[in-house]
Amino acid sequence: MSTAADQPIRVVVSGASGRMGREAVGAVLGQPDLRLVGALDVGEAGRDAAELAGLPPCGVCVTSTPAETLRGAHVLVDFTRADACPSIVRAAISEGVACVVGTTGLSAETIADIDATARSRGVPVLLAPNFALGAVLMMRFAQEAARYYPWAEIIELHHEKKIDAPSGTALRTAELVAAVRVSEGVAGEVEKVAGARGADHQGVRVHSVRLPGLVAHQEVIFGATGETLTLRHDSLTRASFMPGVVLAVRRIGSAPVGVSVGLETMFD
Repeated sequence: MSTAADQPIRVVVSGASGRMGREAVGAVLGQPDLRLVGALDVGEAGRDAAELAGLPPCGVCVTSTPAETLRGAHVLVDFTRADACPSIVRAAISEGVACVVGTTGLSAETIADIDATARSRGVPVLLAPNFALGAVLMMRFAQEAARYYPWAEIIELHHEKKIDAPSGTALRTAELVAAVRVSEGVAGEVEKVAGARGADHQGVRVHSVRLPGLVAHQEVIFGATGETLTLRHDSLTRASFMPGVVLAVRRIGSAPVGVSVGLETMFD
């Protein structure tokens, strides 16, 4: 992706009628250096994307035809579902469009395939489990703490309509923690009810909560002799993710080709 310094970045939002997609549409429209040139979704076809986001009409209507909509764009922002995302991202890559992907739940095989395709076409792709700047810092702090605390568990809490569990943020946090700590488990531990101890991801216990009223929240609890350390991040509205989305859209063009994981790869 290359744009002249005085030209706006041309953005397509996929999943434009969803909760995160509507926020992304509003965020793009609110930035003078970004231009919304397309909106993709299987629902709400023909509706003005800005009106769906509760804004005055912008003249960009939702469509369900990726190839046509992506033509001439610089960046795709994808907030769809794990079953729909890969085909849309591949369509973007085939058009030479850089991708900023917030969809979670993609399999390792799918990510590897996207990475290979993107590398073959010289296109950068960002997979970010969380765009909240505070959540990214929480993950970084958790990895640092894990060097000193061998005991750690993760509790992630989301709204009742979130499909995948554990969340992408929780899985990424567990991987960062597991990469640096020396794990200590409970010998002979017995679950009286299956699943009572949560999921085990790379030796880190992860517990998922789904309730109305929540947006996105996570605690990482570390334990040692006579003390605990708790790191917690709360996204109270989906607007909290938008500064990270905008940052990624601005910087993805200079990212390495292929898949990068985590918003922190876009930091200076």
